[in-house]
Amino acid sequence: MLNPIIKATFETLEMVFVSGLFSLIGGLPLGILLHLYAPNRLWSRKHLYRLLSLIVNATRSIPFIILMIAIIPFTRLMMGTSIGVHAVIVPLTLAAIPFFARTVETALNEIPDGLIEAAKSMGANHFQIISKVLIPESLPSIISGLTLTLVNLVGYSAMAGFNGSGGLGTLAINYGYQRYDTQIMIITVLILVILVQCIQTVGDYVSRKLLSH
Repeated sequence: MLNPIIKATFETLEMVFVSGLFSLIGGLPLGILLHLYAPNRLWSRKHLYRLLSLIVNATRSIPFIILMIAIIPFTRLMMGTSIGVHAVIVPLTLAAIPFFARTVETALNEIPDGLIEAAKSMGANHFQIISKVLIPESLPSIISGLTLTLVNLVGYSAMAGFNGSGGLGTLAINYGYQRYDTQIMIITVLILVILVQCIQTVGDYVSRKLLSH
């Protein structure tokens, strides 16, 4: 039974970290745009901000299990199948991008306006303000948001087990639930708890290191 547990653990890690990477690629620029388009910000665009905010809120309000089922045609279009580890990365990414984007927006909103005004007074253009003030100053909070996103993805990946995604969720359902194997269920839960603890510990460490510099 050891091999299926190891295989399922690596499948879960693949689902979490690949979708986490795509969420970082998609969520970071989306979060920056949300901040920039907000009222009284650098690129204040009220209508664009409302539109983006509406899309982000609407996506975040859909429970993951429903989102995963609702976008099955899109997942099939992208991956050629709706089941398996690679297929479930699509709904995981779509669920995580708006969540991470909000954490980025919140992190950027915490930067004092005085810093931005000081950069403007020194002749910095918008790109320089974004790349040399906004992102560096908010990096510890962005790392904390990414950590929270990865922790959520661990939970989402387990839920995806209901759709035959593979990983620890499918292992728990196939053995722990359908075959009443309590031992497998307990081992699965313990591994998920350890994964979450490891991700949180590493994320907190990196965030603290950035704060101390």
